[in-house]
Amino acid sequence: MTKAPTTPGEDAVEFEPEFIAGLKDLFEEKIVFNKLLGLKITSVKADRVVARIDMRNELIGHYAHNRIHGGVISAGLDAMGGLAVMAAIGARHMDEAPLQRLHRFAKLGTIDLRVDYLRPGISEFFELRAEVMRLGSRVASTRMEFLGSDGKLFSTGAGAYIVS
Repeated sequence: MTKAPTTPGEDAVEFEPEFIAGLKDLFEEKIVFNKLLGLKITSVKADRVVARIDMRNELIGHYAHNRIHGGVISAGLDAMGGLAVMAAIGARHMDEAPLQRLHRFAKLGTIDLRVDYLRPGISEFFELRAEVMRLGSRVASTRMEFLGSDGKLFSTGAGAYIVS
């Protein structure tokens, strides 16, 4: 996944620890469904976000094969698309205080989501990646990936999110 920065100089943005901590708290704790999924942020950059889900019995979709449920995949990709938009918005408004930027996410919501399941999700853990393809004043477009612990691509996604 490579793309041009959404905003000039965006790839050079360094988020403050306070912003990262607030984003993690919002994403991993306050969005309770993400907590249920076990989504944990591992990297937040202006142009790319990465998270992880550890496999556990509650996430099994096919009991005979021990593979992850497709709903976990789609929900995880949707959450990551939203997180990527949050990071891009945060990068766009670096002139604001970290807490002020975190309040900008109140109106964020999914408009459209497409998921392509490429192969069965069987792994100890999964890595999820997302990036914003375009951040407009009202709508953002994203691209997401769902990979196994060996780096094998299991699913891809594309989403559109309302930002205002």
